[in-house]
Amino acid sequence: MELNSTTLRAAGVGFDAAFARGLAMAQPVYERITTTINSTTASNEYGWLGKFPKFREWIGPRVINALQKHGYTLKNRSFESTISVNRDDFEDDNLGIYKPLFEELGLQARMFPNELVFALLMLGFSTKCYDGQYFFDTDHPVLDKDGKPVSVANTDGGAGAPWFLMDVSRALKPLIFQSRKKFDKLVRKDKEDDDNVFFGNELVFGSDGRCEVGFGFWQMAWGSKQALDAAHYETARVALTSMKADYGNPLAINPTLLVVPPSLEGAAKDVVKSVLVNGGETNKWANTAEVLVVPWLA
Repeated sequence: MELNSTTLRAAGVGFDAAFARGLAMAQPVYERITTTINSTTASNEYGWLGKFPKFREWIGPRVINALQKHGYTLKNRSFESTISVNRDDFEDDNLGIYKPLFEELGLQARMFPNELVFALLMLGFSTKCYDGQYFFDTDHPVLDKDGKPVSVANTDGGAGAPWFLMDVSRALKPLIFQSRKKFDKLVRKDKEDDDNVFFGNELVFGSDGRCEVGFGFWQMAWGSKQALDAAHYETARVALTSMKADYGNPLAINPTLLVVPPSLEGAAKDVVKSVLVNGGETNKWANTAEVLVVPWLA
């Protein structure tokens, strides 16, 4: 195949189509536990994370609830993936071998946020969130009904494989995915006079984007490294459903998603999917949560 503007354009269209097929094939799971925030600047501040909105009877003037500033800022990072096509393969009309590679590039472009989100979730036991405590901690500061500070936990510690119980039913989910530039375009340097073609005998293609991940409301997630059994599941569920905002206002958390690594899939299904346990007893926790098995937690 002769290398000219027409053949280059035709090849580019084919690679674009393969990339688009990869994007369409992807089924990312990070969206289950994140609120996506579209960013328009280099960074975004989430000072409002310290406040849950609530209603009161309207008697007299409105009461303005000022949002407590916590200074929690997420700065967007840049990411890229680049591949090359050998010019000899192009001239030998051997481009078919590259189409699966471009499909995989498209797939990975859509799935890449999974890596960021679940890596951060794993670090939640040792990484601070908006209130200055670790996201999963035993002493998050909350004001009781009398306005006195008390410590609230969303973890029971442990040393085993981590698992997580979450409420993902609300507009604000446990984690934040901040999107500045989507990973949805294939950029190419394939002109005959591009340096990579002229000097390196390679046509270069790539995709890039900008984003960041962070923690949302710790009250919506329980992280544990204890054994995943009925007793510890009950501890997590009771703690989450009992969560209160400042001044004793119930948050009505409804945890229905149990997030586990592949090694705990069996244990998770024993706890929330088995109808009968212990030789015939009714499992009181059956169907109280969906099990989400996440390879990025392995």
